[in-house]
Amino acid sequence: MTDLTDILLTFSRLDLLNVVDILLVASIIYAVLYLVQGTRAVLLLRGALVAGILIFLLSNFFQLTAFNWLMRNLLPAFLISIPVIFHPEIRRGLERLGRPGHLFGNPVMQTEVTRLITHICRTSQRLSEQRIGALIVLEREVPLTEIIDEGVAIDSLISTELLMTIFYPGTTLHDGAVIIRGTRIVAAACVLPLSDNLRDRRLGTRHRAGVGVTESSDAVSVIVSEETGDISLAYSGRIIRHLDDGRLNRLLHTFYASHSRLTLDILRRRKEE
Repeated sequence: MTDLTDILLTFSRLDLLNVVDILLVASIIYAVLYLVQGTRAVLLLRGALVAGILIFLLSNFFQLTAFNWLMRNLLPAFLISIPVIFHPEIRRGLERLGRPGHLFGNPVMQTEVTRLITHICRTSQRLSEQRIGALIVLEREVPLTEIIDEGVAIDSLISTELLMTIFYPGTTLHDGAVIIRGTRIVAAACVLPLSDNLRDRRLGTRHRAGVGVTESSDAVSVIVSEETGDISLAYSGRIIRHLDDGRLNRLLHTFYASHSRLTLDILRRRKEE
């Protein structure tokens, strides 16, 4: 009962200014998470959080005089380094705030992304029926520039016919991944990093590559097996297998279309730069 009484007493002391203060702190935390979502900075932030918890535990439960002195003197330097470390994310966030209509979805963008997903699903189904292997990667916030530069430049609007031609056996571009940026095919025959985390050893190089690119970025990849015709989707280092075009469509809308406004906004910003 004492704990409950203390909690009620604490809430009774809250006034409007305290509520505003709490909401302001929560907004700042949310803004930081929003800035770094889908980027490599997430891993850095996660590592900093783990390190902070360990430092807090060591400082409060052990009498480590020299260690506490070192941490107190390093803290100002760490705070100063934050704008440098997170410079790209801070810049991107400020640009989002400065763009009109950033809080609302653009119907034109949503139409473009829906058309993109339709072509990918239609192509995947046709390739599956013909037992033709394919690997399609959809870039999101984390640029895949290094991978794109090593592939063959395409820079074309997506279409089912073009994708079928690229992956048709015997063409010079069929062996490798197609990279989609925004609503355009930017490169083909791209070599991707391979994942070492697939437990099913029956999955070959194409599946390892499809998962590998999602481990090092926030990309989404669609894989069609040449041996079985099985359609899979990889996201955040995980793979979902045995898909038909309907379920693939729903998953792409979940993992990709929900971020499409942001993705296309970043694409337009890159072109302006």
